[in-house]
Amino acid sequence: MTAKAKTFWTFAITAVGVFMVTLDNLVVTTALPVIRKDLHASIESLEWTVNAYTLTFAVLLLTGAALGDRFGRRRMFAVGLGIFTIGSIAAALAPTAGALIAARALQGVGGAIVTPLTLTILSAGVPKEKRGVFIGAWSGIAGLAVAFGPLVGGAVVQGISWQWIFWLNVPIGIVLIPLVLTRLQETRGPADRLDLGGLVLASGGLLGIVWGLVRGHGQGWTSPEIVGSLTAGAIVLALFVLWELRASAPMLPMRFFRNRAFALANVASLLMFFGMFGSIFLLSQFFQTVQGYSPLGSGLRILPWTIMPMFVAPIAGALSDRIGGQRLMGAGLVLQASGLAWLATVSTATVPYLSLVGPFVISGIGMALFWAPVANVVLSAVRPEEEGQASGSQNAIRELGGVFGVAVLASVWSHYGSYASGPSFVHGMTPALWIGAALVLAGSAASFAIPSRKRAKEAAVFVEVPEAA
Repeated sequence: MTAKAKTFWTFAITAVGVFMVTLDNLVVTTALPVIRKDLHASIESLEWTVNAYTLTFAVLLLTGAALGDRFGRRRMFAVGLGIFTIGSIAAALAPTAGALIAARALQGVGGAIVTPLTLTILSAGVPKEKRGVFIGAWSGIAGLAVAFGPLVGGAVVQGISWQWIFWLNVPIGIVLIPLVLTRLQETRGPADRLDLGGLVLASGGLLGIVWGLVRGHGQGWTSPEIVGSLTAGAIVLALFVLWELRASAPMLPMRFFRNRAFALANVASLLMFFGMFGSIFLLSQFFQTVQGYSPLGSGLRILPWTIMPMFVAPIAGALSDRIGGQRLMGAGLVLQASGLAWLATVSTATVPYLSLVGPFVISGIGMALFWAPVANVVLSAVRPEEEGQASGSQNAIRELGGVFGVAVLASVWSHYGSYASGPSFVHGMTPALWIGAALVLAGSAASFAIPSRKRAKEAAVFVEVPEAA
């Protein structure tokens, strides 16, 4: 195989893989009202339909990269695609909400293996002098999948059925797996980076907390199940931190968080995804359940929000080095919070769509301003050899923000609203959007507190001079 052919196949295969997996983050949102009726699902089941995927994806993301390093990236990429494809078949055939949730969790396992390996395989398989261009294109394709997730989901649900948002993955997976095994070269990384103890503790702790948040309203916040679940989750997460502090090869090095830029950027990422995912979870249902739009109509109406990064992110990326990535992140989250607050202010059961376009566009611009510089801010906070682990940590933390956003905002909605009528749905959605706006605004404060690269270097010099003397 020539060098050009190798580069072509590496980029094509990894781009299709990341698009397919990333699309499933939001593709199901516009199908939720149809799934609710078809499978007689409760709001709790709808939460798990989204969170089962996102939670397993987030928790296993760092382990997916480590498995590739240890057993071969090409081999594990094919395994991840196989798991994702099987999960998609199970989701399409799911006869009950419980079966769908289990299938979505299996999809998340496959996605967690595929996503980090697409980046490491791409980085190793393209010319070094063009690596930045290819990684930028890879990021753009992942962003495109996020932007078109609700739209694709709505179009498929309306044109065929909700099951086909999962069936579409199957032929792609069947074609892609042989191409992975025949067109990609095998590569490996350090063989001692598999932290099974950390994986078990992180999974158990997060599952306990999310379980309590999702079931809290229905079971009662003071019930033994919910108190026990939240308490056990918090204890196990504390044990996870202690384990990672002592582990020889931790999946999430705690020393990263001693760096102020790394810690604050990840706080901002978690809060931004909290507000975005939680809000889209409710708004996609609002357009169908309250205003009577079709699934495709719902996806089209959310598009001004999710598509804005395609136009704004390149400009924001060019500006980030001039004015500072942390300032762009902070400004972006102020806009995102303003958009959510605007939506909370104007939303009624009969609100004209034109009244929502403005806040959607502002939220989308804010999202783009945040997304463009955040990866660079995080990676600039660690040594070059730690960039892969730092990037994986940031991706996992932001996905967890989405999990908590859906769980918490849906719980707020359940407390104040219901599906009984349009006004009742909006009565629950409004306070949820206000909470989302407040937390995103807190994320902007974290962003503005990130030290600039210049100040960080000056601080490092200031610390090192007395030690040398």
